[in-house]
Amino acid sequence: MTQEERKKIIDLVKLEVVPAIGCTEPIAVALCVAKAAETLGCKPEKISVVLSANILKNAMGVGIPGTGMIGLPIAVALGALIGKSEYQLEVLRDSSTEAVEEGKRFIDEKRIHISLKEDITEKLYIEAICESAGESAKAVISGGHTSFIYISRGEEVLFNKQSAGEEVDEEASLNLTLLKVYDFALTAPLDEIRFILETARLNKAAAESSFKGNYGHSLGRMLRGNKEREMLGNGTLSHILSYTSGACDARMAGAMIPVMSNSGSGNQGISATLPVVIYAEENNKSEEELIRALMMSHLTVIYIKQSLGRLSALCGCVVAATGSSCGITWLMGGDFRQVAFSVQNMIANLTGMICDGAKPSCALKVASGVSTAVLSAMMAMENKCVTSVEGIIDQDVDRSIRNLTLIGSQGMNETDKLVLDIMTHKS
Repeated sequence: MTQEERKKIIDLVKLEVVPAIGCTEPIAVALCVAKAAETLGCKPEKISVVLSANILKNAMGVGIPGTGMIGLPIAVALGALIGKSEYQLEVLRDSSTEAVEEGKRFIDEKRIHISLKEDITEKLYIEAICESAGESAKAVISGGHTSFIYISRGEEVLFNKQSAGEEVDEEASLNLTLLKVYDFALTAPLDEIRFILETARLNKAAAESSFKGNYGHSLGRMLRGNKEREMLGNGTLSHILSYTSGACDARMAGAMIPVMSNSGSGNQGISATLPVVIYAEENNKSEEELIRALMMSHLTVIYIKQSLGRLSALCGCVVAATGSSCGITWLMGGDFRQVAFSVQNMIANLTGMICDGAKPSCALKVASGVSTAVLSAMMAMENKCVTSVEGIIDQDVDRSIRNLTLIGSQGMNETDKLVLDIMTHKS
C-alpha cells in the first residue's frame, strides 16, 4: 500500500468517525436550520423544514439532547436559537434551560412548519428556510449529515453544489475491499492511526454515564443487575452487551453526552467500538492490538456503508456489529480468512433487520447485533463459515457484502415506504 493511499484512508476515517451529541438525523436538521439562521443574520420569526422520508423516520421518536423532549420541533427551534454550524454534529452543545423554554414558546406559537419532500431519490435530504421581517435564507444538506450543497440569502446564492458526490467519488477512488481494510489496519504506522483510541474514550464514557442514570429503556443498566447476571453470566459477552446498549440508551434518550459516530451514526460508532474495547480489556490485549482492532472495525463499517448508503431500510447496527466482529476475531488470533468468515456469518444471520427509525428501543437492536458479532467471531475461530450454497452468501466475501448492501439500498425500498407509512398513521 502506497503512502498516498494510506493517507487517503486515514483522511477518510477522520472524515467519517467524528463526535456527535444526540441522534444524527434530528441533529443534522438542527445544523441545517442553524446555518440558515446564521445566513439570515437574525433570530427567525418563521422556519420551514422539508425532509426526505428517511430523515423524517429517524427523527420522529428520538430524544433531543438537553431538552427532555422527543422529536423534530424542539431540534428545529434550538437550531435557530442557539445552534452553531461550526460545531457540526455537536450543534446543540450550548443548549440551556432558558433556550429550551424559548424553544417551547417558539413551537407553541406555531412558527415551525415541517413537511415531507416528495419525489426525491436522495435518502438524506434536509432543506431549511428561515424568515424574518420580509427577509429569508435557505440552506440545504444532502448526501451526508454535514454536507451542505446550497446556501442563499434572499435572491443571492452564496454556495451551490447541487450534487454531494465529491465525497463519494473520493471514497470510491480508494477501491476498498475487506483485504485492503485488513492490511491497512495491521500495517499502518501506529502513530498515524492512534487517533482511533478517542472512540474508545468517548463511547466508554457514554456507557458509564448511562449506568448512573435512567435513560430510555435502561437496557444497559438492567444487564448489570443480579438477576440478569444469573441468567447471562458475568463474563465478557454480558459486559459487551451492557456497555454497548448502555451507550445507546443514553444517546437515544437525548442525554447531553457526546459519542464518536461512524458514517453519520452514533449507534454505528458505539457498536463498532465498545465490543472491541471490552473484549480487548478483559483479555489483556496491548494498546497496539486495541488500536489495530478498532481501526479494522471502524474501517470495515465505512467500507460497507459506501455501497449501502448513509440511510436505508436496513438497520445500521447490523453493519456496525459486522465491523466489531472483524476486530474481535482478529483479537482472538484470527487471520484474514477467519475475519472474512466472521463477515460471512454476520451477513447470513442479520440481513433484513429493518430500521424503523431512531428511538430508545434501538438499544435492543444494538444488543442483538453485537451478540451476533461475538457468536460470528467464535464460529470463525472454529473455522466455521456459512457457505455459498446458503442464501445470499457468495464464496467471495466482498460479493457477499455487495449482496447485503443491494438488499438494503434497493431491495428494501418498498419496506422503507411501508415502515414510514405505519409510523405516520398510528391511531
